[in-house]
Amino acid sequence: MVDPDPATRSNVSSEQRSLRARIAAETSWANTLDPTARARHLRELRSLRSSSLADGNRVRAEHLRKAHYLKMALKSARARRAKSLAVDTDARQ
Repeated sequence: MVDPDPATRSNVSSEQRSLRARIAAETSWANTLDPTARARHLRELRSLRSSSLADGNRVRAEHLRKAHYLKMALKSARARRAKSLAVDTDARQ
């Protein structure tokens, strides 16, 4: 739910926006009767993209898919590490 008043929106911190977005996402998934069906088209798009990048080679497409998810995992780990270091630095001050 987006607040239509821009003045109110500017007073919301990034942490509050993030929390609101997470609440909305969790509520949306909680109201989804068939989560597999809801995300099916996204998996199909990812598969098509990998396949097109691999020129139809299924083995290469699978490696591209795995590389994509490994890159996402690395980015996530780096972000968690940076957040952890920031929290540690703030705690010491």
